[in-house]
Amino acid sequence: QVQLVESGGGLVQPGGSLRLSCVASGSIFSYYAVSWHRQVPGKQREMVARINSEGGTSYADSVKGRFTVSRDDAKNTAYLQMNSLKPDDSAVYYCYLRDSWGQGTQVTVSA
Repeated sequence: QVQLVESGGGLVQPGGSLRLSCVASGSIFSYYAVSWHRQVPGKQREMVARINSEGGTSYADSVKGRFTVSRDDAKNTAYLQMNSLKPDDSAVYYCYLRDSWGQGTQVTVSA
């Protein structure tokens, strides 16, 4: 099973930016899509961005134009660049690859 470790979360003011990273163990990273999801207490986990093995991307409407997903296969790492952050973006963010989830990283957007 792939091990995934997210980092880069934190507290940021509205309008600010953060970049999340997701590092995967093993040697299968480049063959699979990676997706980023977020969850707030009491709500379902929702997908916010996805990048396939060829670099094709898709986004939830709520983050389109503000978030950018990317990957560096040489580093077994996926990124989520988040700009123009809003309080509604506050959540625990998780990455997902081939049936494996990371432990999550907290993002809090507040003045």
